[in-house]
Amino acid sequence: MKKTLAAVAALSLAALAASAQDAIPRGNPIAMVGGHPVSIDYGRPSLKGRTLDQLLSQLPADRVWRAGANQVTTLTTGADVKLGGQLLKAGRYSLYIHAPAEGDWALLLNAHPGVPLKEIFDRAPDNLKDEPWPVMDYASIKDQEKLRVPLVAQTKPEAAVEQFTIDLVAGGDGARLMMAWGDRAWAVELKPAR
Repeated sequence: MKKTLAAVAALSLAALAASAQDAIPRGNPIAMVGGHPVSIDYGRPSLKGRTLDQLLSQLPADRVWRAGANQVTTLTTGADVKLGGQLLKAGRYSLYIHAPAEGDWALLLNAHPGVPLKEIFDRAPDNLKDEPWPVMDYASIKDQEKLRVPLVAQTKPEAAVEQFTIDLVAGGDGARLMMAWGDRAWAVELKPAR
C-alpha cells in the first residue's frame, strides 16, 4: 500500500514539475446563494488527447479523485447552505469526487484543508511550498468528511470539454454547481439553508 501511495505521489509531483513549464490554469466561479457568496477554487487539467475513461482507469482502488489539479480544490460558503438537499455549514471545505466504475458519482466535502506542498515534496518552489495540496490517500481523511452528495448526470455536452470545468450558475436565490469534462457532465443544486 505504501509503495502504491509513493508511486501516486511521485507521479503527482512529476506532474507538478511538468506544470511549471505548462501551467495549469485555475478556475474560481462565484455565486450568491441566499444573499451570501459561495465560491470554488480549482485547477483545470486538460484531456490532452486522452479520454475521460483512460484517466478514470488510473484512479486508486477507492475511486476518489481530487476534483482538479495541483492545489487542493476548495468550496467556500459564507453561510449555511443546502447542497443536494443536505445541510452544509458555512466554512471552507476541500472537494473530492467519488467516481465508481459503475453507478452514480458523488461530491465529497471534507474539513481537511490539504497538506502544505513542502511536507510532501522537499523541492517545492517557494511560491507553492505553503499551498495546500490534496490528500492522495482519501481513506486517511475520510473521518473528516462532512458531506457526500450524489451528482446528477446531465445531457452529454455537444462537443468534448477539453479542460475540466466547474461552474456555479445562479438561479433564483440559489445556484447550480455544474461540472463537465470530456463527454460527461454533472450537476447538484445549492439552495439557502432556511
